Amino acid sequence: MIIMNQKRILIACEFSGIVREAFKKEGWDAWSCDLLPTEISGQHIQDNVLKHLNEGWDLMIAHPPCTYLSHAGARWLYPKGKLNKERYSKGLEAKAFFLKLLDAPIPLIAIENPLPSSIYGLPKFSQEIQPYQFGDEAQKRTLLWLKGLPNLVPTKVVGKGEFIIYKSGKRKAKWFQELFSLPPKERALLRSKTFQGIANAMAQQWGNII
Repeated sequence: MIIMNQKRILIACEFSGIVREAFKKEGWDAWSCDLLPTEISGQHIQDNVLKHLNEGWDLMIAHPPCTYLSHAGARWLYPKGKLNKERYSKGLEAKAFFLKLLDAPIPLIAIENPLPSSIYGLPKFSQEIQPYQFGDEAQKRTLLWLKGLPNLVPTKVVGKGEFIIYKSGKRKAKWFQELFSLPPKERALLRSKTFQGIANAMAQQWGNII
């Protein structure tokens, strides 16, 4: 049911319900959409989000899959120095999906993703944020592509959390490294979730600009 004059937001590619519920608390008619069912009971569309972009949204925040776009996975593009054509093709499909979201007929748009591989030539991002800027003691470089929205302003800068330091001198965030003890699919789902502090900042800062 649509309540007249209530602001409507679509959280694309979100199964957790974290961002959706943050906007709900700010009075929005908030819906998440993903191929997976929602983890938090609420207004959720279990479907391909591209089928629902023309349903009168005022704002969309999207979290498109990054498996084949991410710079972190770029090393798999050239195993033994030769282009992995299958992976490259999947990366191009992911890019097309990303651009369809960015070009959606919605007045205000934010797309969240990690640093993409330069080979795909995605548009320049608008802002880089970290969870520790919004009250969560963790490091996870996150990029935002914004249309009609201002940059997020840090709300509470805290410590960057614990790190694991290797013999080589490299260090990795402990929360992230601990995920590698899990099966790949479960690890990917947990890694994709939005930190609560960032979700709250989005809802509180962007939720009041209309």
